[in-house]
Amino acid sequence: MSTDKKTKTIVAKVPEGALSEKWSNYKAQQKLVNPSNKRRLDVIVVGTGLAGASAAAALGELGFNVLNFCIQDSPRRAHSIAAQGGINAAKNYQNDGDSVYRLFYDTIKGGDYRAREANVYRLAEVSNSIIDQCVAQGVPFAREYGGLLDNRSFGGAQVSRTFYARGQTGQQLLLGAYSALSRQVHKGSVKLYTRREMLDLVVVDGKARGIIVRNLITGKIERYSAHAVVIGTGGYGNAFFLSTNAMESNGSAAWQVYKKGAYFANPCYAQIHPTCIPVQGEMQSKLTLMSESLRNDGRIWVPKKKEDAQAVRAGKLKPTEIAEEDRDYYLERRYPAFGNLVPRDVASRAAKERCDAGYGVGSGLAVYLDFKDAIERLGKDVVETRYGNLFQMYEKIVDDNPYETPMMIYPAIHYTMGGIWVDYELQTTIPGLYSIGEANFSDHGANRLGASALMQGLADGYFVLPYTIQNYLADEIRTPRISTDLPEFAEAERNILERIERLMSIKGKRSVDSLHKQLGHTMWDFVGMGRNKKGLLKAIDEIKQVKKEFWSNVFIPGEGLDLNVELEKALRLADFIEIGELMARDALHREESCGGHFREEYQTPEGEALRQDDKFNYVACWKYMGEDKEPEMYKEELKYEFVQVQQRNYK
Repeated sequence: MSTDKKTKTIVAKVPEGALSEKWSNYKAQQKLVNPSNKRRLDVIVVGTGLAGASAAAALGELGFNVLNFCIQDSPRRAHSIAAQGGINAAKNYQNDGDSVYRLFYDTIKGGDYRAREANVYRLAEVSNSIIDQCVAQGVPFAREYGGLLDNRSFGGAQVSRTFYARGQTGQQLLLGAYSALSRQVHKGSVKLYTRREMLDLVVVDGKARGIIVRNLITGKIERYSAHAVVIGTGGYGNAFFLSTNAMESNGSAAWQVYKKGAYFANPCYAQIHPTCIPVQGEMQSKLTLMSESLRNDGRIWVPKKKEDAQAVRAGKLKPTEIAEEDRDYYLERRYPAFGNLVPRDVASRAAKERCDAGYGVGSGLAVYLDFKDAIERLGKDVVETRYGNLFQMYEKIVDDNPYETPMMIYPAIHYTMGGIWVDYELQTTIPGLYSIGEANFSDHGANRLGASALMQGLADGYFVLPYTIQNYLADEIRTPRISTDLPEFAEAERNILERIERLMSIKGKRSVDSLHKQLGHTMWDFVGMGRNKKGLLKAIDEIKQVKKEFWSNVFIPGEGLDLNVELEKALRLADFIEIGELMARDALHREESCGGHFREEYQTPEGEALRQDDKFNYVACWKYMGEDKEPEMYKEELKYEFVQVQQRNYK
């Protein structure tokens, strides 16, 4: 990485040469660490989802000493378990025209031409190795009658390239990574620290040298050192309070490294998933995702007539009583080439448009996902084999049988494409600090295609980071083990203790959750599916008010240095508030629509996203300038040498 402070541009160290040769050329020229020296080098990996667990396992297998930190009581509880639908790869088992290039192109196009070419091609290139790795680990992918691995289609593609294990793909992949990790723990090359939450990064002489964590059981603050640090802690979607993310998913680790000098890239790129169970009540703490795989066989519709929609909402008409000719399969109508399998951002906005126009069902903020045709075509047994666990989960939550009555779905905050800026090597702007998986920004542009998150997490962990981190560690073999007694560690710990003491001493009247809900309402209303200048300015003002209220009126019971769930939530909320403000600022400056970022002022006559390529064809990289100071923005220019940038068309 290099930065030009005069022009405020940043360079990503992408290798020269043809797109298909960049990764091979990089690996051929990178520095290596010999086996005996690897034992002398320590690497901290924060996170045990697919990215973190696979990275820790791979680095341990190579011979490095790995310290792996898990916020849960076991890596098996990481939120990767909730990714149900599948994982993409370009094996072309279906012989339907897929290839590495087509996977690359679909991902670039799906991200609305706001991703770095070289990273995306590398992702597509290693995708096939991921499947081989997971099969070797025993992941029970679905198979065809003849024994070959089966595939299904997903949004944003016209080929079947998604490998799946019923509706439990994330769970099975995580178990595979967990088994690889457990092997290294048993060997002693990986030390696993559970129920620890990273609260700060320690930088010594300009290099990442360790972390400060809070033991969530005892409340004790602990110091850990290493020659390099890897952040794999997922995204920041819970800034919206209601999202599809697990309750403990948070952006704190990413935010703390941002405050230590790592740039934060494209924070406004937040994905709205179109297939979620609608909000059921005010007391709800999270939303439940219905896998995008359901759009393979389910058809999305609303009533054609407003009076029918009104009757449904009033409980006077059942969806099964609406005749076929009175149903508006609006995605099939608007996007005949892709139909129900348009990318997530397109499907989400289309659902919002229908509901805003008065055709919504349920509370008015829902559309139908109907499997009647699939059951008639394939039989109930086949549908149950493919989606049985998802149907069961839906029925338990909603108390309605989706085999007999259409599901009700509505968009919700899901994945965040923005994150810590990394170069081609996955290294941040802080030497020795790396970021992988959803925690970084690198591979999805302005919108993530379904089944690509699992692909990126495992690609980064198994096949990219183990190579690129050696290029840095090769120069660290003469650096002795870093002492946690250094003044930088002491200062970081002191700052955390002061922060905790400040929070505990407020003794206000507001609960953490009430303030988080307030933040969430602002984020969803003004920084959600539809954004505009007036709303974003209002959001920034309201978020500042939430911040003021939080630091003056929050109430946290218990003790600071003890088991304290409310304190955990408060520390995360303090970061979410600041993340939310940066998201709004980023959305305000990006005067265009692209992918998950939809500015209402910038849309085509048909209501589609309208990019401004002449003005915003870059990654917005934000640099922290201090408390209550506006951040500085640097640009990584996006140069497309191998694809033609054009307006997305799924019609």
